[in-house]
Amino acid sequence: MGDIQDLQVEHETWVTHNFQNQPSYQPLLGIGEEVGELMHAHLKAEQGIRKLKPKVALQLKEDALGDIFIYMMSYANAEGLDLESCISRAWSEVKARDWVKYPINGKDE
Repeated sequence: MGDIQDLQVEHETWVTHNFQNQPSYQPLLGIGEEVGELMHAHLKAEQGIRKLKPKVALQLKEDALGDIFIYMMSYANAEGLDLESCISRAWSEVKARDWVKYPINGKDE
């Protein structure tokens, strides 16, 4: 997963150039905004409202997911976090859970 670290370093250079001294809450707000856009695209496609074509809905979802990741890199950089390590640690915990075998807590119940 070294590609995530490379992207994060490249992104930090870009942010430093374009948004010097950006506080960490700004990319955090951006994550929230993009999650809203993703939810909006999914909901409208599911409801069939506004005649949103599947290809357009897919493009909107892809754009929102990409933007969420970019804002995550901004937040991680602003907070001094290695995003790849955060993802790896979280995945290690999540993949150890078995919700079929242990429907209460995924671990032992």
